[in-house]
Amino acid sequence: MVKKRKSSKKRFSPAPTNHGRKPVKTKKKFSGAAPRLRNTILAHLYMQQKSLSLDDLTKEFAFNKSDRKRVVDELYELARGGWLQLKGKKHFSLNSKAKFLSGKLEINPKGFGFVTVDSQPNDTAKEKDVFISKYNLSGASHNDRVLVLLDANSKPDRPDGTIITVLESAPDTIAGFYRRINDKAVVIPEDPRYPYQVSISGRLPENLQIDDAVMVKIDKPQPGSAFTPGTIIEVLGPPSSVDVQMRLVIEKFHLPYQFSEEALHDAEVCSAESSDPDRADLRDLLHVTIDGETAKDFDDAICVIKNRKGYRLYVSIADVSHFVEPGSQLDKEAYLRGTSIYFPGRVIPMLPENLSNNLCSLIPDEDRLAFTAILDFDRTGKLQKKDFTKSIIKSHKRFTYTIVQQIIVDKDQDARKEYKPFLTMLKWAQELAEQLLEKRMNRGSIGFNLPEPAVGLFEDGKIASIEKTTRLFSHQLIEEFMLAANEAVASYFTETSTPSLYRIHELPSPEKVKEFITFAKMMGINLPEEEISPAWFAKILTDIKGSPKEYVFNNLLLRTMQQARYAPGNAGHFGLAATDYTHFTSPIRRYPDLHVHRTLARLLKEKKKGIRFRPVSREKLQESGTFLSSRERTAIDAERDIHNRLKVYYMEQFIGDSFEGIISGVTGSALFVEIFSPFISGSVDLEELQDDIYLYDSRRHQLIGDVGLKTYQIGDLITVKLIGVDKVRYRINFTVT
Repeated sequence: MVKKRKSSKKRFSPAPTNHGRKPVKTKKKFSGAAPRLRNTILAHLYMQQKSLSLDDLTKEFAFNKSDRKRVVDELYELARGGWLQLKGKKHFSLNSKAKFLSGKLEINPKGFGFVTVDSQPNDTAKEKDVFISKYNLSGASHNDRVLVLLDANSKPDRPDGTIITVLESAPDTIAGFYRRINDKAVVIPEDPRYPYQVSISGRLPENLQIDDAVMVKIDKPQPGSAFTPGTIIEVLGPPSSVDVQMRLVIEKFHLPYQFSEEALHDAEVCSAESSDPDRADLRDLLHVTIDGETAKDFDDAICVIKNRKGYRLYVSIADVSHFVEPGSQLDKEAYLRGTSIYFPGRVIPMLPENLSNNLCSLIPDEDRLAFTAILDFDRTGKLQKKDFTKSIIKSHKRFTYTIVQQIIVDKDQDARKEYKPFLTMLKWAQELAEQLLEKRMNRGSIGFNLPEPAVGLFEDGKIASIEKTTRLFSHQLIEEFMLAANEAVASYFTETSTPSLYRIHELPSPEKVKEFITFAKMMGINLPEEEISPAWFAKILTDIKGSPKEYVFNNLLLRTMQQARYAPGNAGHFGLAATDYTHFTSPIRRYPDLHVHRTLARLLKEKKKGIRFRPVSREKLQESGTFLSSRERTAIDAERDIHNRLKVYYMEQFIGDSFEGIISGVTGSALFVEIFSPFISGSVDLEELQDDIYLYDSRRHQLIGDVGLKTYQIGDLITVKLIGVDKVRYRINFTVT
């Protein structure tokens, strides 16, 4: 829950000036119109990013002599107050000591807001979100991109600010649900952060039904008004549909989901022909793809050959860089998306279908252009040699994880008979994968076990099931080979001092680790001697594997971790206990992989020609890494959001039923419960625990009954009954049985 900070009235605190002394006080007070002029001047200087003369500024803002005097007075007052610097007598610029930031505004339904600060290419640490009281919104609306001045007295860990101006208005279309209130047509915004309802004008669409999701075009909302006028421009349909929810998520996260005509044309005219004489012909190798049953884009194919010295692994990845020219419209749109986004039974691809599902996809029995990592290992799985080459390959079979599991683990005789030509290669692949896994675990790689929900759909798009995914060894086999290829490419960049995007995962927060240790000891878990290393984390997960608390402890340990991200500096990957790591194996669905392909291809080509490699500048790499990391986080949030939505509509049919689960979280207001089947999470409001008055012990993550001393603690098994679903906040509400 967001706690509102106290704010008595609108304020505008100047930044410290005069080397830390208080700003000079003046007798002049701002008139009612002055703040608007002041903010306009500050915004103009921010946008110009340079000093401007008095004449420049008066010409910009004064239309007569009276205006000129007002502008001049305002400029000198801003300089005396510390917001502007006066260079000479008649040149003004923003004071470097006044903290101006830009970012996107998110308004809380209670009226205040937060500005998520724009990332800068050379930022070493992201700025914290800036709190904006309802008095300091300056007329800005939810999702506007705004200019903020930090209050001089705000704390670094809890910054407060005032909005100076709107740099970019939010889109004038929003999603919502059609209702009739007092016989008037209104739309309730789907996003509760919009603090108004839309009163509908004009003729209503004929196919419109009560509660349908719709798109509306709105006028600029008036601050403080409960309604804003608008017009329905599109009827999406009933919100129980997966496709409707997908569109709502697209609108909420502003996801680009349609390609321009130019980008589509670029994709259609692509040629799969290659005249590169250095492209290796690997079509005779027994490459196969191994993916999920519903996969349509096949990034990677593998082949394993065993010899006297050990194993040779071929990891062949779709050569997307052959089709997507740097700087083309297709490339620009792929970069802006950053990644494909996967919804149940649906996808928002990074590349148009002619590439993602056709020319780039390693379809069985089709010649395909690839980029191949050729890795030689000894019998223990230790890498002996690595080579990389552009190639042409042919996938000889499209396997699923289920079929490979039947062949190599279950030893299913029917499956082995059907796929007899591939048995030897798959056996070698199994042997090598087991060696690689053992070696990775021995070096301390952390093996989190966090199953995800798998959403099954009926043909009409309705939800059929939500169950826990099952992880097979066949998944592990492919994962080991992809990890090996990614590490090999990254180590090659390191060895050749080649600047590129690494996939880095920094050390976890020591404070969060200490919190976890304290909690684990209270739970009676014997931890190994404290040491913030991958091996320490891995040992804990190994010790609790198979216990009822395994899922909870995996979650708690994961919360201590930093987020992995893309960056030009090789900081290593903590979770994998890898000194060098990048993303190379999924260029159809991840733009960073496409960047890595281009870098590696140029490096190999110029090295062969004896030309000195000319890398992309570090500043450009930093900018790309920051942006692409943010696109990845947006995709994760969007995928999580649609699962939260779908589970509410799916669980509505089970109101009144009881379920077994585990307490996954405890707060002063609720218990959070993960039920086993269906695999969804919900909460028990504290008010539902009516047998006692429960007190919250934050150190032990538990609720304790004041009279009966009954406890509810994170990790406890529990039986709950579903009492309702909240389709506005997408919550599942239980009570304890």
